[in-house]
Amino acid sequence: MKAFQIHDKETAPDASKPLLDNSIQAFGSIPNLHGVMAEAPTALKSYQVLHEEFLNTSFTAGEKTVVWQSINVEHGCHYCVPAHSAIAKSMKVDDEINEALRNKTPLPTDKLEVLRDTTLAIVRDRGVVSDEVLQRFYDAGYTQQNLLEIIVGVSQKVMSNYINHFADTPVDKQFEAYVR
Repeated sequence: MKAFQIHDKETAPDASKPLLDNSIQAFGSIPNLHGVMAEAPTALKSYQVLHEEFLNTSFTAGEKTVVWQSINVEHGCHYCVPAHSAIAKSMKVDDEINEALRNKTPLPTDKLEVLRDTTLAIVRDRGVVSDEVLQRFYDAGYTQQNLLEIIVGVSQKVMSNYINHFADTPVDKQFEAYVR
């Protein structure tokens, strides 16, 4: 099978070059995932838009990590689990939350556990979520807005997780400390 190229500003298609500038501005370098996505400018742009929009949701940093890492772990993404461990650290998310997500152990609060359960139900059941799961979500204090915001996170993670699976994207040096 042909390996995916990890593009930089020299090798990327012209339409991806300004998008890679966005990556450099946000991360200080071009993450390998973005270099892979640069092959298809629409993929990279879509991913960047979804990432930015998910950052702008009403979720706290810890809740964003719950959504992201629940999906990453469920999908077994060798790249995104360590990448989002580093991102969680940079967002000052309690290590206990990230470790519980990575290890599939109980989260520190019932509310976060409900968020993980709901996110996983959405992923596993392809959006056909039972009334019982939704009621637990609402009873925990989450809203319809939050439910729709999870879908933004799912969309972002489906893109990155699936692309990393078939591109076998190498983990960036800055995320290597979080590989297990």
